[in-house]
Amino acid sequence: MTAVPMVELTGVAKHYGSLEALCEVDLTVYEGETLCLIGPSGSGKSTLLRCINYLEDLTDGEVRVDGELMGYRDAPTAVHELKERAVCLQRSNIGMVFQSFNLFPHMTVLDNITLAPRMVTRTPKQEAEERARSLLEQVGLADKAKSYPAQLSGGQQQRVAIARALAMRPKLMLFDEPTSALDPELVGEVLNVMKALATDGMTMLVATHEMGFAREVSDRIVFMDAGRIVETGAPREVLENPQHDRTRAFLSALLPS
Repeated sequence: MTAVPMVELTGVAKHYGSLEALCEVDLTVYEGETLCLIGPSGSGKSTLLRCINYLEDLTDGEVRVDGELMGYRDAPTAVHELKERAVCLQRSNIGMVFQSFNLFPHMTVLDNITLAPRMVTRTPKQEAEERARSLLEQVGLADKAKSYPAQLSGGQQQRVAIARALAMRPKLMLFDEPTSALDPELVGEVLNVMKALATDGMTMLVATHEMGFAREVSDRIVFMDAGRIVETGAPREVLENPQHDRTRAFLSALLPS
């Protein structure tokens, strides 16, 4: 079966003044693939994810998700930048989970999950709530629908954030260090939900420092440094036999022998 590209980055660059956050990045992620981005802080992992979702406009290059040019409309002789409402509709096909949970504190878990489907895609309330309850069961929080975020642990809040992203039925999930703000004992419960998504065939890009997760779940690992892709390959190849000096230095500091 021919692999179908879900994400295509071509010559993507992002500059903040003189700072080159991303430098001519080319990357293809295929439908159903789990790709983990690893690298030191400031290497460009988060910026890359935000550019895919067009939360950051590009300095150069282009991003396509499921064949659709993000942030722009193709025309025979040129491309035209989309208005914010059209970009929001594009983003509705992409779920993103951040380091911080970003749940609305004044709303119940159920309301947090149903808000976007009801507002963006005009999903009827009963249908949105039925899907929300199904997703809460999927992430192991079926009994928390009426709770408020402050009544939940960090791991529970992050699982709600994942359910909220899934409520829009996305084609693609982006995870930006989803466990970095959690106490160590809560990390596993979030990673288990992500493992289940990968098993179910969700296309996922995950920026992470969790090397065990990357080794076990990812189809490919991309090592980034200074806004560039330094090395890419199967998990065992990159983690056990890195080819680039910078990759070896990073892994030796992270995984001391």
